Amino acid sequence: MTRHAVLIPGDGIGPEVSRAVLRIVDAAGAKFEWNEHHAGLGAVERGAKETLPAATIDAIRACGIALKGPCTTPVGDGFASVNVALRKKLNLFAAVRPVRSLDGVKTRFDGVDLVIVRENTEGLYAGIENEITKGVVTSLKVATEPACRRIAEFAFTYATARDRPKVSVFHKANIMKLTDGLFIRCAREVRDAKFPQIEYEELIIDAACMRLVQDPTRFEVILMENLYGDVVSDLCAGLVGGLGVAPGANYGDTDAVFEAVHGSAPDIAGKGVANPLSLLMSAVMLLNHLAATRADAEAGTIATRIREAYNRALIDGRKTRDLGGELGTEQFADAVIERLK
Repeated sequence: MTRHAVLIPGDGIGPEVSRAVLRIVDAAGAKFEWNEHHAGLGAVERGAKETLPAATIDAIRACGIALKGPCTTPVGDGFASVNVALRKKLNLFAAVRPVRSLDGVKTRFDGVDLVIVRENTEGLYAGIENEITKGVVTSLKVATEPACRRIAEFAFTYATARDRPKVSVFHKANIMKLTDGLFIRCAREVRDAKFPQIEYEELIIDAACMRLVQDPTRFEVILMENLYGDVVSDLCAGLVGGLGVAPGANYGDTDAVFEAVHGSAPDIAGKGVANPLSLLMSAVMLLNHLAATRADAEAGTIATRIREAYNRALIDGRKTRDLGGELGTEQFADAVIERLK
């Protein structure tokens, strides 16, 4: 069975971690025809007039799925975020970031196993900013009832499907009474109407972050608006070893993009030392998505084999430098391939 998906290698370390991941996926027996397209600096360097070419969007819509390496986003000026544009154009309204402790990756915490569900299209990331007068700018935070209700439905459905007993909503409705107030009202109404079996709590985000770093094991699924979800998902990655061991997925009604959540790391690009695990874990999510949505049972089996293989590699101390090991990108891929069963 040949599967079809779009590959966006990304910028910086993106192409090299992408090559390593595709090699592992192929060795595991997952036959893919990868339709390679580009975004970010990679697209511009190949002659595109924009950082997110229409051809890339069209290709994802045709396949329905994509695997994406990290794309550069300039700080303070330059072009707008490719990631934000991709989510808006494809209406990828739900970002999902699983965070779990890994045997072989020692951190301050054990037994972390939670999932961040982030609304992906609104909030301050709507990008509505204006200069009122010199030295004075405003940024508009957007919240609509359909989007708030949609992400709440997604979070509770996700929790139910994966036997997770609790959803925690982080908010700042004590200050932003209209926007965050709407967000928690929709979450509460969705839970009461359709998911009464799920334990539900609302936590003010500053106090919630304190509780996270005190005891992250008390959380299961955490539901947040856009900006909070962006910040807290990186915080949670730090609990288990960093962005190099955190996968990510963006879901819409028809399309899904699975991505490395770290940056493009131009300072180490081309040196062969980057950790491909974030993108590999995201590829596992892609395979599980195929199993769940396209009745592709083999994809789910392959996903399990890859996950078990990289877990064994980490336990055996076969790690990249960012995790305290000595392996380069391709050496880590070799270690995972050796452990495929």
